[in-house]
Amino acid sequence: MHNPQVRGSDAVDSPTPDPARLRRSYEGGELAEGALPADPLALFAAWFADVHAFGLPEPNAMVLATASADGVPSARTVLLKGYGPHGFRFFTNFTSDKGRDLAENPRAALVFPWHPMHRQVRVAGPVFELSRDESEAYFRTRPYGSRLGAWASEHQSGVIADRSVLERRFAELAERWPDPAAAPGAGAVAEGDAVPLPDFWGGYRVVPETIEFWQGRRDRLHDRIRYRRTALDDQGRPLDADPDAADRWVAERLSP
Repeated sequence: MHNPQVRGSDAVDSPTPDPARLRRSYEGGELAEGALPADPLALFAAWFADVHAFGLPEPNAMVLATASADGVPSARTVLLKGYGPHGFRFFTNFTSDKGRDLAENPRAALVFPWHPMHRQVRVAGPVFELSRDESEAYFRTRPYGSRLGAWASEHQSGVIADRSVLERRFAELAERWPDPAAAPGAGAVAEGDAVPLPDFWGGYRVVPETIEFWQGRRDRLHDRIRYRRTALDDQGRPLDADPDAADRWVAERLSP
């Protein structure tokens, strides 16, 4: 295996690609106002289906950006686990860096970087914690090992001595809560019955105030359409929307 030898702050033993020279022309897609749905979630659903059909690995991967109370930003990739009129849902450890940020400053931005299709979606808005029942319902659908893993990484983002700390903790938890599906003669036992939902783990929903759709175009004249939602109350519900009507949105084109 080739191991580059670093001889300085940014020196390597072989040439590397120059990022300034990496470019491609985006062809084939467009966003035309006349074809836009009134509800951006309908467009998101169509694009999400396109990306899934395209075969992009983990099309539900999204960058989640948060900031602390004093404005220090941080970003990481998480997985979308649901979306709809009430927001974009994801699950995590409440004691993690993102969990602490959201406790202090409950706003976030999401980016879906669907680069192979020359598309990107940005979402921004307030964040609300899901109910315990909602988190429990999702947690029970996770594979047995993933549920143990949530417990093993109780202090997510905290410093640990080495990987053996996690592996040892995982083994202890597997002994405490054996996999019922692995028991002799167990048959088809529901995996969700074995490991309980931790108190330090659960879900959030990002309620979109804005959703921006970006479609790459030739000569960098990209299409950018931003939907803005009407004002929200403190529970993330539209203030002036009819209870029986879809949320009201304004769509506007942005300069690329």
